[in-house]
Amino acid sequence: QVQLVESGGGLVQAGGSLRLSCAASGRSFSSYVMGWFRQAPGKEREFVAAISWSGARTYYVESVKGRFTISRDNAKNTMYLQMNTLTPEDTAVYYCAAHYGSRWPVFGANEYDSWGQGTQVTVSS
Repeated sequence: QVQLVESGGGLVQAGGSLRLSCAASGRSFSSYVMGWFRQAPGKEREFVAAISWSGARTYYVESVKGRFTISRDNAKNTMYLQMNTLTPEDTAVYYCAAHYGSRWPVFGANEYDSWGQGTQVTVSS
């Protein structure tokens, strides 16, 4: 299994930007489809974005298309989520996750094998 640690969360004003990072250790990072999820208070965990093994393919939930960009650097065992034009509705704990397998895209939380501890993103109005 791969171990995941998120960083980069914080408090930002509406319209601002943040970049989240997810550092991986353990088994070969490039063998995993990687994803970002988020969970707001009182709501279920929501898929945000996924990226394929090499980074050639990406997949986003409709609400973040054009604002968020997922990327990865397999040489650094790290995945990123660049978040622009943030709104209060983006406020949530953001989690990175890893899926070991050959399926694409992968956007079900129960399809991911490893999870980070989460990082809080708060967007003020």
